[in-house]
Amino acid sequence: MTLDARTLVSRGIAGAVLALAGLLSGCGGGTGPVDVAVLDGPQPHDYPVHGIDVSKFQGEIDWNKVADSGVKFAWIKATEGGDHADERFQANWEGAKAAGVPRGAYHFVYWCRPPMEEMRWFEQNAPADPDALPPVLDVEATPTSKTCKRHLTQAEAIGDMQVMLNEMERHYGKRPVIYTTVDFYQAILADGAFSDYPIWVRSTKYHPSVKYGGRIWRFWQYQSDAYVPGIGVKVDKDAFYGTQEQWAKFLREPNVRALDPQPEPPPPPQVQEAAAPAPAPAYAEAPPSQPAPEILAPMDAPPAPIEAAQGDR
Repeated sequence: MTLDARTLVSRGIAGAVLALAGLLSGCGGGTGPVDVAVLDGPQPHDYPVHGIDVSKFQGEIDWNKVADSGVKFAWIKATEGGDHADERFQANWEGAKAAGVPRGAYHFVYWCRPPMEEMRWFEQNAPADPDALPPVLDVEATPTSKTCKRHLTQAEAIGDMQVMLNEMERHYGKRPVIYTTVDFYQAILADGAFSDYPIWVRSTKYHPSVKYGGRIWRFWQYQSDAYVPGIGVKVDKDAFYGTQEQWAKFLREPNVRALDPQPEPPPPPQVQEAAAPAPAPAYAEAPPSQPAPEILAPMDAPPAPIEAAQGDR
């Protein structure tokens, strides 16, 4: 089943419940509420627009077969650091466009190079195509890197990111998308940093609301081991937050900010003291005394061990 805007609103309420259920589960309240919330919450197939993200690890790709399979967009790795270009980028970039698959380029940040060096390298390799999706800044913790042992503080990471995001927007004329993983988000971005940028989140076990709370997300990387016609190995799959109509508008007007956030989800229910402990409730919908929040923001006011993409260092 795919969803229209009204259904996404009601599913979004259930998504807010996921975050509450995850919080309650940490209080020793049992697994019942969490199980119900997960079953009732939005699933990847509830979102109608899906895409993939690829790099050299997917090998040679038959983009016509990819397009015929229903893939609506592709994020393609272009560069990493200040001197590494993905060896399949050019073929993927040209192949996706020829097959009619909207595509954007992403840069994997290497935290031991000056940020402007990384951006100059990205600009040398990723064309400023007016038809492309916005560029992506891929920010992740890289504790297993053999060549970069930098201890990254929040202030340093935010400073470097701001330099790179500003340069991306200046050069490509589009508001960049930030890709991140749970651990990096919680350490660096969870206090609201860069909330005016569209974000692409990785969460392969839970709906994003469980690990990213109320952060408004635009893209959700929900699977890392998918099989797609035209690709001979496993590939990441992603969902776009919105309807088919909103996706069409995003393609026409990709230079959007994530301002005007969605209204807050319903507050958690008041817990009454009782003689005997009782399981915490899991709501399938907003309490009837409150109007359902507009979870799906309109596109003209757009919207929240390391699971990392493979780096080469």
